[in-house]
Amino acid sequence: MNQHPEPSPNLSDYLKAWPQYLLPTHALSRVMHALTRSINPLMRCWFMRWFVKQYGVDMSLAQEPNLDSYANFNDFFTRALRPEARPVVSDEKAIACPVDGAVSQAGAIHDGRIFQAKSQDYSLLQLLGGDEQRAKKFTGGNFATLYLSPRDYHRIHMPLAGKLTAMSHVPGRLFSVNAATARIIPGLFARNERVITYFDTEAGPMAMVLVGAIFVASIETVWAGEITPPAGKRVRHWDYQGSDAREFARGEEMGRFNMGSTVIVLFGRDAMQWTDSVTPDAAVQMGQQLGTCQT
Repeated sequence: MNQHPEPSPNLSDYLKAWPQYLLPTHALSRVMHALTRSINPLMRCWFMRWFVKQYGVDMSLAQEPNLDSYANFNDFFTRALRPEARPVVSDEKAIACPVDGAVSQAGAIHDGRIFQAKSQDYSLLQLLGGDEQRAKKFTGGNFATLYLSPRDYHRIHMPLAGKLTAMSHVPGRLFSVNAATARIIPGLFARNERVITYFDTEAGPMAMVLVGAIFVASIETVWAGEITPPAGKRVRHWDYQGSDAREFARGEEMGRFNMGSTVIVLFGRDAMQWTDSVTPDAAVQMGQQLGTCQT
């Protein structure tokens, strides 16, 4: 698919983005990490109810609709949904959407570059933390960048059945990942802190990049628990072979954001094709068809 024409940055975008260079984003995120786990009644009761009203959260879809049942705000924010609320596409060749949210961009990876916004792109190699061997597997392939807003469901699921092969944690900045910031800050998604997960699937290699952002106080996977915080200063890497290898079914939960952010899905050359509905700003739900395997 072709990327949708992007509006040019305006003064409002610059005013939203530039102050972020000065903010102590990691410190603010550590504060948010503590607050969202507080059992203080003000956080547990008042703030959750304010949040539901402010963002129009549909609690009828939650496995536990009663707000009083959540121990803290983070338990509510990462709430499970009723299984029937998000049916997973059943076609054998279908690629399921891993999250609720909206498409930021999707398309082909050209010359090792991924499109971010008008006049902005970034390096696939930099996104993957400088791992040349793994970057080669996705050169000439396809990507989809999916943005999760505060109101969205924040668990992340498998687009295809696959076997976990590796994971990396790449420290970085914690800029906001909204549209305005994407239009202004060069290489945004390759500069922010991120957790990269690699899988072998019927479509070949697949990577899911879980990108952190300001106030995204924690990223976790179902097999390793909380990866960040702490942020650290060096890239960490885990290989999963033999008894450490783990098989996942399509639609199975693989991780979650404790507060919201962005997932970037990567496939190799000629492996798949995005559906025509995958266009910038299109709303998506976990489980719907996002693409089709070509293999």
